[in-house]
Amino acid sequence: MSTLLEQLDQLEQDALATLHNASTSEALQAWHTHYFGSKRTKGALEAMLGLLSSLDKAERPAFGKRANEVKQRLLEAFEARKAQVKEAELAAELASGQLDVTLPGRPPTMGRLHPTTLTHRRIIAIFKRMGFEVYRSPEVETDEMNFGLLNMPEHHPARDMWDTFYTTRSGVILRTHTSPGQIRVMREWGENGTRPLRVILPGMVYRYEQVTARSESQFTQIEGLVIGRNITMADLKGVFAEFARHMFGSAGQIRFRGSYFPFTEPSVEIDVYLGTDTPRARMLTKGTGWLEISGAGMVHPTVLRNGGYDPEEWSGFAFGMGPERQAMRVHGINDIRYFWQNDLRFLEQF
Repeated sequence: MSTLLEQLDQLEQDALATLHNASTSEALQAWHTHYFGSKRTKGALEAMLGLLSSLDKAERPAFGKRANEVKQRLLEAFEARKAQVKEAELAAELASGQLDVTLPGRPPTMGRLHPTTLTHRRIIAIFKRMGFEVYRSPEVETDEMNFGLLNMPEHHPARDMWDTFYTTRSGVILRTHTSPGQIRVMREWGENGTRPLRVILPGMVYRYEQVTARSESQFTQIEGLVIGRNITMADLKGVFAEFARHMFGSAGQIRFRGSYFPFTEPSVEIDVYLGTDTPRARMLTKGTGWLEISGAGMVHPTVLRNGGYDPEEWSGFAFGMGPERQAMRVHGINDIRYFWQNDLRFLEQF
């Protein structure tokens, strides 16, 4: 019994001496593991308590009491030393990392414009040089404005051309195209059908479609609308020929294909040549080499009338183009999904 108590006293003295010399958090942790153990190992103090079973029952209470006293003292000493070491480490860190206010500041990391934004600005600049104004229209629209006033009354089969996101509020949807902005700008800027218009309407649109390399469920469009007296399809072709020259350069080839839209008559789709040199290009163009960038046509008389213009005196053309697809042509991007994945490896190239 006396021998075990002496060993316990010696353990206490050694532990306190070692603790006094521990000057880092790592040394403190090593000390704690050595004497109190861890999940995987037994500590020196726990090993001493294991000898309790070798004593007579009459000797056990005295040894257990002394062991608990040693344990409590060591824990209190550990916490006190831990606070001292932590304070010393903080002081050392502050001393070594003092801020020199005379040094020049670190310049903030500059952000970059999204490639879609860059393409929007480029397209808008081209049309501004041709005398177009910019009109902003809301992304949340009424069913009437998005379809009804664009010559698509309720249950019209042409509505199936656009897979629509409906809201919980009756008659309110996320716009499927920027075309409802035509009605808004005609009514707001048309001065009761007496003023010629030459406007573009950029913005986000939403369609409940399958996401592929060439299609997204959310994307941007730039709508165009020209209204005047004696406007013809030749004016539409001339505007797009000029646009393609500035946007794609001399290598940019476009073509017009007959199509159908309920709010234009006649209607066309406009393609730009992407080529068939790569598997991606062949996939995007379905092997034809041509990628659709816009739908267009002469404004339907019903739409003119709904906007406040007399179709007997006024005519016009409209178009809706996808800037992302044009960015794909300009920068050689082969997957439209890159624009919305927020991958810095892609975005930092612009």
